[in-house]
Amino acid sequence: MCEDDHGMSSGNSMARRALFATGAAAALTLGSVTFSHGTPAEAADGGADRTEPRSETRTVRGTLPLGSPDFVYLPVEIPHGVRELKVAYSYDRPSVPAGTAGNALDIGVFDQRGTELGGKGFRGWSGGARTEFFVRADDATPGYIPGLVKAGTWHIALGPYTVSPQGLAYELTITLTYGEPGDVVDPVYPPERAKGRGRAWYRGDCHLHTWYSDGRRTPAEIAALARAAGLDFINSSDHNTHSAHAHWADQAGDDLLIMVGEEVTTRNGHVVALGTDPGTFVDWRYRARDNRFGKYARQIRRAGGLVVPAHPHATCVGCNWKFGFAEADAVEVWNGTYSPEDEVALADWDGMLVASVRSAREGAGSRGWIPAMGNSDAHRDPDPVGVPQTVVLAEDLTRQAIQEGLRAGRSYVAESRSVSLAFTASGPKGEHADIGSRLKVAQDAPVTVRLEVSGAPRCTVRFVTDQGVLFTSGVLPVAGAGVVEWRTTAQYAAYVRAEVRHEAVLAPLPGALAAFTNPIFLGR
Repeated sequence: MCEDDHGMSSGNSMARRALFATGAAAALTLGSVTFSHGTPAEAADGGADRTEPRSETRTVRGTLPLGSPDFVYLPVEIPHGVRELKVAYSYDRPSVPAGTAGNALDIGVFDQRGTELGGKGFRGWSGGARTEFFVRADDATPGYIPGLVKAGTWHIALGPYTVSPQGLAYELTITLTYGEPGDVVDPVYPPERAKGRGRAWYRGDCHLHTWYSDGRRTPAEIAALARAAGLDFINSSDHNTHSAHAHWADQAGDDLLIMVGEEVTTRNGHVVALGTDPGTFVDWRYRARDNRFGKYARQIRRAGGLVVPAHPHATCVGCNWKFGFAEADAVEVWNGTYSPEDEVALADWDGMLVASVRSAREGAGSRGWIPAMGNSDAHRDPDPVGVPQTVVLAEDLTRQAIQEGLRAGRSYVAESRSVSLAFTASGPKGEHADIGSRLKVAQDAPVTVRLEVSGAPRCTVRFVTDQGVLFTSGVLPVAGAGVVEWRTTAQYAAYVRAEVRHEAVLAPLPGALAAFTNPIFLGR
């Protein structure tokens, strides 16, 4: 075993590292770790059986100071003949004062193709979910991509997510095993179509985590929970890796469409790449100030996916959305069990609807309105899958049809399979519009807004417009079903959307949502 000191605080280590900027967040490159280029040091072990796989290990220690760059790369020179790369790591977690961030260190790896933005060399990321990983031709740790361990300069990527005032002392143990590489496994992906019901309302959950990132459930467990929750489709969205894509095919079926994607987890917010082409990797190594997000949003769309900012007002470190919504195809307004963060996100989204109406009236060339959706963001027990779920009107149960419905806003969000809505607006001459569409009537023409609800016992209905909440119903019966109607005009309400809310726990605050719809727009 060989040990190297990569301590950043020692003066004589300056020549062994370099700080560079890639046009994105600054990164630090440490001195290289080298091995014996396939020559085993067997003398010390008394002539071990040469038929056994041979391995070499290096240990690297160092300390990252407070204020370290977002990413620190450790080059590892991989010789020819390596069958497997294995890395284990640990770091200290000293006590810190209340309100001060402690140490958190993420990890991943890039192969001989390099660390440039775009991820050509990406071979895996586990964030802070694991303390070790391996990569070889036929298999890899969840979160990592199987494939040949080719000779060249690989890079272990460290992500000091937060660093305590005392600094972050780390230790890496790198082991190379030599031998025949084994067969590379060709990935198999889930089909893009399930047996649908033609044009119908389909229920889905598009923000789910497996053990291929920081979740604790297998794809099989998630698929079973999705079926139990009455879902017709799901989307795999593990943090910063596409490694799960090749592990969903066995779970798909006529009754469940499985799309794949990624939760692109930057330091300035998270975005769900929803329904991308299988095998698509989207880089996350940039901040809002780097002006890079637009490039990767376009990559998501080129790969057939939707760009969906996730939990935009979440308070966790790095979760609050700072990239703006110009590139968004939809926005995740409701994330998991309804919370004050979701209430803020709902209000912010409603403000965006008002702004889109104003821009349209002023002829400002607005890109239009951004639909809202809801997902569970389930990671582990007891996180429920399908709470909430987005219910989409789609032409069929296919990847493309579901995405078209989401992009058009032909959808509503419900807390469970028990809640169903039918929301329409009609004009005086038989004009009719559904969720996500426009009722084309004169400004002073009478409009009847109608909501049919089931599965919402003792809830109230609110109709929200660009002028605010203009109607609140009485309490629905214990049976949970009812019909609520309200009359208005396009002059009075540029759009109408519906909210179904539970009884308030603290007056005058509104109760938690049971469901809400995307808007119907009124007027020509």
